[in-house]
Amino acid sequence: MPVLIVGVSTRAIAESALRGGHDVITLDYFGDRDQKILVENYSLLRDFKRPFSVRALVEASKHLKFDSVAYVGNLENYPESLQRLTGRGSLLGNQPDILHNVRDWRKLRKICREERISCAITLLTGERKKAASEFRWLLKPVRSGGGHSIHFWTGELLDGAHVLQRYIAGQSASVAFAADGKNSVIMGISEQLIGLAELGAREFIWCGNILPLGLDPTNRSALLEIVETMAAQLTRRFGLRGVNGFDIVVMNDADDCPRPFMVEVNPRYTASMELMERAYGLNVFSVHLEALAGTLPKFSLAQQNTGPYLGKGIVFARQALTVPETMGGVQTGRRDIPFPGDRIEAGHPVCTVFAEGEGRDSCLNKLLAGARAVRREIGDEMEEQFG
Repeated sequence: MPVLIVGVSTRAIAESALRGGHDVITLDYFGDRDQKILVENYSLLRDFKRPFSVRALVEASKHLKFDSVAYVGNLENYPESLQRLTGRGSLLGNQPDILHNVRDWRKLRKICREERISCAITLLTGERKKAASEFRWLLKPVRSGGGHSIHFWTGELLDGAHVLQRYIAGQSASVAFAADGKNSVIMGISEQLIGLAELGAREFIWCGNILPLGLDPTNRSALLEIVETMAAQLTRRFGLRGVNGFDIVVMNDADDCPRPFMVEVNPRYTASMELMERAYGLNVFSVHLEALAGTLPKFSLAQQNTGPYLGKGIVFARQALTVPETMGGVQTGRRDIPFPGDRIEAGHPVCTVFAEGEGRDSCLNKLLAGARAVRREIGDEMEEQFG
């Protein structure tokens, strides 16, 4: 029987699995047009007429036949729900106890302190008075994902569903790695696109990545050495397996050397890995399964060329709209494409666009041009408000 891949959006990892020759079915919220063509897909929205929730995913899975389960975001925040899925088949990823530990900020910050991993100061319930006034602070959900519901703290009481995290001004980046429970291999470091109005995002919403992270060769090498150590420490202390990621903010120290601060660990497949698969020829789903079995890829990021730059961007609707019949599909290089007639609310994702450029700025400009093309096709042009 096939592997069930489950999460909010499963198209990217489904493409990887198909390229790797694996038999999979997918269950997610969107069930977009290109994924329905690509693999056997079931959608909470289309096939079960239900709003998104992890509970709904678990309930919907009872209608499907599979013998193992792989998961993507944001199921890492619900280890108890994944435990229920393991009753149906083996879990191909970090087990619920590992997820519980690595997503527990009290445990994570303790290990960061013990391992001397630079981590953004994070305060929990009852620690609000420790929020030093000389810093700006972010209020973040404990069960965070994609930057949603994060905003600058204005003095609200801190409850058990949120943490305070020191805001660090710097370059946001994603680090992806494979792990076998003891050792790890870095697969890529990419820039995170956060809150870009041109993509329809706001505040701290993640809206894409550009690979590689734009640094000069000396700083690129120095940063890679630091994040290799961070990945190794996290792998060893938590027993991480398969493919994983963590988010960092990179500042330059007094000697103009990069200093990364970790802001979150994502113990599962991450969105930036799609670019690494395109750039480096890795089949990420195969890497994931092999790492779970104890074999890490023979891969050295330091030996990879730095160009061309590859980008992906999530185009968010600026206003409520209905997708027209004339919206272009995969032949335009887009993915996560909605069906004609779909109703998309303001602030919700429309599709994913991709770009390639010789430099970082060239790649970003092409990415934004792709987003503008989407808006022209769907009647979502409101440029004067975002100039």
